[in-house]
Amino acid sequence: MLFTKKKEPASQEPMDLDEVMKKYDRESNTRIWSGTPKLFVSILLGTFSLFCIYVTLFTTWLEEFRLTTFVAFIVLLGYLVFPASKGVQKVNYMPWYDILLMVCGTGAFLYYAFDAMSIIQQGAKFEVYQIVIGIVGIISLVEVCRRSVGLPIVIVALCFIVYAFFWGLSNPTIWGKLEYLVHYLFFSKEGIISTPINVCSKFIVVFIIFGAFLERTGIADFFIKISNAVVGGFSGGPAKVAVVASALEGMVSGSSVANTVGSGSITIPLMKKTGYKAEFAAAAEAAASTGGQIMPPIMGAAAFLMADYVRVPYSNIALRAMLPAFLYFAGIFIAVHLEAKKEGLRGLSKAELPKFKPLIKKIYLILPLVVLIYLVGTSQRSIQYAAAISIVIAIFVSLFDKENRITPKKIWESLAAGGQGMITVAAACGVAGIIAGTITMTGLANTIINGIVALAGDKVIIALLLTMLCCIVLGMGVPTTANYCIMAATCAPILVRMGVPQIAAHMFVFYFGIVADLTPPVALAAYAGAAIGRANPMKTAVTATKLAIGAFIVPYAFALNPAMLFIDNVNVFNILGIAITSFVGIFAVSASLEGYLIHHMKWYERILCISGGLLLIDPELITDTIGIILVAVVVVIQILSRKKSKVQSI
Repeated sequence: MLFTKKKEPASQEPMDLDEVMKKYDRESNTRIWSGTPKLFVSILLGTFSLFCIYVTLFTTWLEEFRLTTFVAFIVLLGYLVFPASKGVQKVNYMPWYDILLMVCGTGAFLYYAFDAMSIIQQGAKFEVYQIVIGIVGIISLVEVCRRSVGLPIVIVALCFIVYAFFWGLSNPTIWGKLEYLVHYLFFSKEGIISTPINVCSKFIVVFIIFGAFLERTGIADFFIKISNAVVGGFSGGPAKVAVVASALEGMVSGSSVANTVGSGSITIPLMKKTGYKAEFAAAAEAAASTGGQIMPPIMGAAAFLMADYVRVPYSNIALRAMLPAFLYFAGIFIAVHLEAKKEGLRGLSKAELPKFKPLIKKIYLILPLVVLIYLVGTSQRSIQYAAAISIVIAIFVSLFDKENRITPKKIWESLAAGGQGMITVAAACGVAGIIAGTITMTGLANTIINGIVALAGDKVIIALLLTMLCCIVLGMGVPTTANYCIMAATCAPILVRMGVPQIAAHMFVFYFGIVADLTPPVALAAYAGAAIGRANPMKTAVTATKLAIGAFIVPYAFALNPAMLFIDNVNVFNILGIAITSFVGIFAVSASLEGYLIHHMKWYERILCISGGLLLIDPELITDTIGIILVAVVVVIQILSRKKSKVQSI
């Protein structure tokens, strides 16, 4: 029997997961197509996926032509898929103004695509009609982004454009400013078709399609079942299942909200049934699911951008992210374990645990991931080819599973789902290019860098703190990909100037862009989990932030001591030492926040424990020695006080 602390009311209706996704994930709020129109849109989406695979693998087109054609597809499909507002949608209905925006916006980018050579050769002087075309193109893309991503990123972009137009540009005439702005943002490779869109069209799209195929092989369900079999029977088993399953799912999906809803629909009710409070159950799932974007081998889209910005292979980024990702999930796992011990919660009974033997027979489902890791890790193939080969293997392994066999119909559904998934990421990348472009053209980046460097003086920790605040505040309204692009252009160079290695600086801003999905007041992953668990959203967000404490601490550790990212010629013994002391440090911090180690902790024990834990996470001999002593003192006190209480009870 399960240890049941709290039962759901009998009258409670099951949660509508589609409604949760629509509320907290803009990407799920789509038009309703049926019959022939649905088939037509599906054909367009699938064709777009095939087009992207073909272009990224087999063509050597002029970059301006390739990228503007890609964005033209995004604008066309964006208006076909996403309505102007969240209201009740009419079936097979698209208002005239959406059709007008779609046609004009698509036409603007196609004009650039097919007249690219003459546009490149004409320099910076443009005709009036070309400026109008550029403005229409910018507006149409920004509107697609508003629909698919949300209003906050659009507001940020508009603020930067207004700054550039009224204060940032020195051209004395209004027309001169407008001409320069449109030229820079639309007709050059420094705005919309800059690095973010380039990386998106070359690398990210193939992995999005790969993820769509993996979803249809049943690998997510396999991960949940295998996690249940491995850790479901331990104390607070369902919460540990949520952590392990979300870590595994994170290898194939970088969407924190989608991960939360996908695995949370199973794990959150199980956690509540086991005895976890609703807020804790929802927070544990949200915190674990958010970690998907930092979990190698397939991290969030921003990781591909980082590889391009830092000029290193993606496999290098994934390798360096391994230890921080391990510490992140270890912290959450420890927290749910201690919570279970504190509350006396049991795991699932043997009858409820899935049988391990049938699951082992389906181990072939992970073959696409194994091949992908091998190909990327050994650099035998480009990232695009590795993902394409893995897609073929995903189709092949599905043939051995009757329940999830990928038929020709499912192949097209996967292509269509991949095409739809690209719209949001590409729109965000395009607008991120606009933001980064305005920062570059106005010299705002240098102004910000000089200001923060002057404020921080020679104190790196102050620069890190200010950068963290910028990332979190911006991340509350801007998706991770766009957040990273902005921070890579503004704050990462600050940290580099302060002496932080380039890859550590970029990883720092990457991490803090991600945790915005958990940080109040705008914590979409936490709110989605709260909706599934019928918990208080703000309490859930606060609890999720506490559980994900590793994501707030570890970046400081690798920024101050890059050895954690395997920089500075570290050897195996260095890595083992860093891993062990950092793990103990995360354990100590989690225990102090939970207020439980061997038994309930007193206030001074919690202070000693968190102090020792923080010192251990900084991989230096002096800090490690002091940290171990402090944690050891707390452990001894806990053991002695427990023995004393046992003697007194006798």
